[in-house]
Amino acid sequence: MRIVGWNIRAGGGRRIERIARAVAKWAPDAVALSEFRDTPPSRALADMLSQQGLGYQLTSSDCQERARNALLVASRWPLRRVAPTLESKEPAEPCRWLPVEIDAPERFILGAMHVPNRVTKRKYPFLDALLQQAARWQDSQAILIGDTNSGVPGIDEESPAFNGVEGRWMGAMEVAGWRDAFRAHAGRRRAYTWYSPNGDNGFRLDQAFLSPSMADRLVRAKHEWAGGSRRSGVSDHANLIVDVQ
Repeated sequence: MRIVGWNIRAGGGRRIERIARAVAKWAPDAVALSEFRDTPPSRALADMLSQQGLGYQLTSSDCQERARNALLVASRWPLRRVAPTLESKEPAEPCRWLPVEIDAPERFILGAMHVPNRVTKRKYPFLDALLQQAARWQDSQAILIGDTNSGVPGIDEESPAFNGVEGRWMGAMEVAGWRDAFRAHAGRRRAYTWYSPNGDNGFRLDQAFLSPSMADRLVRAKHEWAGGSRRSGVSDHANLIVDVQ
C-alpha cells in the first residue's frame, strides 16, 4: 500500500495537470494534499485524481473562504471523517487538520495535517494537539502525514531554523512510539523537502509518523520532486512516499 503526502502550493493554479501527472506516476493508494483550496483549479485537480482511481475524497476546504489553504484526502477505498470524541482536543485549525478512516483491506486512520508557521502564534498549540491525538491513536493502525513546518535541529535543516520546541515535539512523537517514517528508513541521511526562496537553504518540513503497529509494516519512505527536480516548478515542496505492507 502506498500513501503520498504533498504540499501542492497555493491550490495548484495552472500547474494542476502537471500535479495530476506526478500523482499518477507515483501511483498511490491514498494521497493527502496540503494547500488544496475550494477554487476551480483545485476542484479540477480533484476530478483528475478521481479519474485515476482516487475517487473517494474528503476535503477540509471552506467554501466561504475559497482561497484558504486546506487539505484533500483522495483514496482508492471508501473513507469517512473521524469524528472527535467528547474528551478529544483536536487541532483548532479545521482547514489544516483532516482525520479520516480508510476502508482498505486492513482499515487504518490517516491524519492529514498542515501545521501553521511559527509567526502565526498558532503553531505550538497545534503541535501539542497533534501529540495528544497521537496518544489517543496509540493502539490504532494510523498515519499522521503532511507539512509540519518542523524538523530536528541540526539534521533536518541546511542552516539553523528549527528551535527547541519543534525539536522536542519531534522527539516526543518518537518517545510516544510513533516512528518518523523517513528517518526509520533512511537513518540520519539528509534530505530537504522545501528551500527558502531567499537564502536557498533546504529544510525537511514534510513528514509522516506511523503508530507503533503501523511502523512494523513500513517497507520504505522517500521524498521525490515532481518533474525530477525542485526547479521544475510543479510545487515548491517535494512529496513524501510511504510504502507499508
